[in-house]
Amino acid sequence: MSAEAQLEALLEIINTSARQAIAEYKKVDNDVPTIHSKGYHPLDSATDTVALKKATRLLQGSCHQLCASLAPPQQTFHSLAKNFEFACVRVAIRAKIADALESYPEGLHADELAKLVSLEKGKLARVLRLLASKGCFTEVKPGVFANNRISLVALSTCNAAALSLFEAQNVTPGAIVLYESMSEPDWAESYHPDKAPLMHALEKKGIKGDFFDWIRQDAELRDCYHRAMKGLGPNLGALCVLNHYPWNEIQTVCDVGSSIGTFSQPLAKTFPHLKITDQDLPEVIERAKDVWANDAPEVLQRNQVEFIPLDFFEESPVKGQDAYYLRNIIHDWPDAEAVIILSNVRNAMAPHSRLLIHDLVLPPVSRDIDAASVGAEIAPEPLLPNFGHGNNVKYQQDVNMLIIHNAKERTLDDSIALGAAVGLRLEKVYDLGETTVLDFRLAA
Repeated sequence: MSAEAQLEALLEIINTSARQAIAEYKKVDNDVPTIHSKGYHPLDSATDTVALKKATRLLQGSCHQLCASLAPPQQTFHSLAKNFEFACVRVAIRAKIADALESYPEGLHADELAKLVSLEKGKLARVLRLLASKGCFTEVKPGVFANNRISLVALSTCNAAALSLFEAQNVTPGAIVLYESMSEPDWAESYHPDKAPLMHALEKKGIKGDFFDWIRQDAELRDCYHRAMKGLGPNLGALCVLNHYPWNEIQTVCDVGSSIGTFSQPLAKTFPHLKITDQDLPEVIERAKDVWANDAPEVLQRNQVEFIPLDFFEESPVKGQDAYYLRNIIHDWPDAEAVIILSNVRNAMAPHSRLLIHDLVLPPVSRDIDAASVGAEIAPEPLLPNFGHGNNVKYQQDVNMLIIHNAKERTLDDSIALGAAVGLRLEKVYDLGETTVLDFRLAA
């Protein structure tokens, strides 16, 4: 395919995928959102957005690849480094700018807004103008800003805002020393969690141990982290698995590393026939009981869920469950620790059991036919086989895991190898547009 033919093909993918996304919105409501929309679209709160995510994955990947092909390379490369949106997002959330604008649907001048949020007016306007240029907030006329569909995510009541704030505020120090942690002798070769780049940065403040040791010492930080994890699922569309996995085939589920019930609560409410066991560290389980009592008392009343403390490095979860579910667990740990966790789960499994690992799976930037045979999706040519920028979140999250935990998001081959190391075989891949569920069974 000639260079020009590749660009024409990308234009065709952009056109087709955009129309697919529009159609998904119109299935739910005849209005289609734009950056000028003042409120959420009904699809924004839907549990099942797999079709939309797959369409926008193609759209984002093709648009970015077309721009990278045609823009001057110096401009494209420099834009990778000159990226201060994270700092502006932190300002917006910390200052509760979206909250302040809630009372002014037609907008408020930056001079007046600055008084409400106690920030200097000139600097505030510049921060908001950068965000507005990215579609977050609207500058309705010079210097006058209003909320839009995207800036509503920054409301203090939104868990997704807690996730963005946690990363912009608490992960960034580790990103700054990524090179140093990769080059200094005491850090470079280690994959131990206490040698993660973030811990390199925190060491200068006298903080020792790994990430979980750090947040265990700070109640406010720990609460922020748990709220951020509540925001992570909807942000990634992780609850799509409720609609795209055959839960009717099973009766019992053990949520390993369940946190406060971020996944098991909606699972219990959606499938009342399931008997669920939540397992996590003792202090987490105690907090989870309070959260369940407040958010899902009806589930507790019908004795659908039980809470059992677990240290998954030291012991196995309850034995003989139909399914063991691990979401955002394995990606927190380097391979050595991941093998220990999986081995302990494998020891609890019965012949009929299945292990569901729900994480981000990194597609290779090559056309992997074997991956397609078990359900992994590969982008159409000439788009990069891994959907390029359409899967940007996955590769950003991989580096995020490196910075925080010295861990990683894994490729399909990585996960298959981990499973094989503890006597598990991959049965099927469920591609949910952003997240992926890997269904493992006992190896013969």
